[in-house]
Amino acid sequence: MSVDGKAEGPTGIADWVHAWSEDYGLMEQVDACVLGGRMYPGYEQYWTAIQNAPDEPLPMTGKPAAREELPWARFAAKTPHYVLSNTLNSANWPMTRFLRTNDDVAALKRQPGKDIYLMGGSTIVDSLTEAGLVDELRLVLYPLIAGEGKVLFSTTAQRRDLELTKVEQLPGGRLSLVYKIG
Repeated sequence: MSVDGKAEGPTGIADWVHAWSEDYGLMEQVDACVLGGRMYPGYEQYWTAIQNAPDEPLPMTGKPAAREELPWARFAAKTPHYVLSNTLNSANWPMTRFLRTNDDVAALKRQPGKDIYLMGGSTIVDSLTEAGLVDELRLVLYPLIAGEGKVLFSTTAQRRDLELTKVEQLPGGRLSLVYKIG
C-alpha cells in the first residue's frame, strides 16, 4: 500500500508494484490461499503465464516475469486456492474452489492445516477483517503518495487494535509491517 493508505490506484491496480515476487516469508507456513472474485481471474492469468512461459513477456505487462517470481509461480501451481465470490463458478486451475460467504471462510479456517494466505484488494480484506477472520496483517508500505485510488479499510466500521510484531526495511525504501490483530 502507499503511504496515503491506497491499496489500488485509479485504474484498480497497485501500479506502483514492480513485481509480485515477494512471498513475505509465507510459502513454508501456508497451505491455502484465499482471494476475492475480482482479483482471481487476473491472478490466475498472471501466474499461469509465468508457469507456462517464464521467459516470455507477460500479456498484462509486456515484460518478462521477474526472476524472483518463479518460486511463487511454482508454489501457486500446487497450492489450493479458494475464491470468495458470488458470481464466479469456474477456474482453469484444478486446485481452485469457490466460497460463497464469510461463513465458508470461517469453516475453511477451522480445518486442520497450516496458515491461510489472504490475498486481495481492499474489498475482501475489509470484509474478512470486519468479520473477525483475519489474524494478522502483512503490509508492504511503498514510499509514495498514490493520490486517487482505493483506500485499504475504507469500509471497515469496527475499530481494531493492532500489535506491531515485525518491521523490516526492504529495498527501494519500502517497509514490511506485520501486525497481529487484537
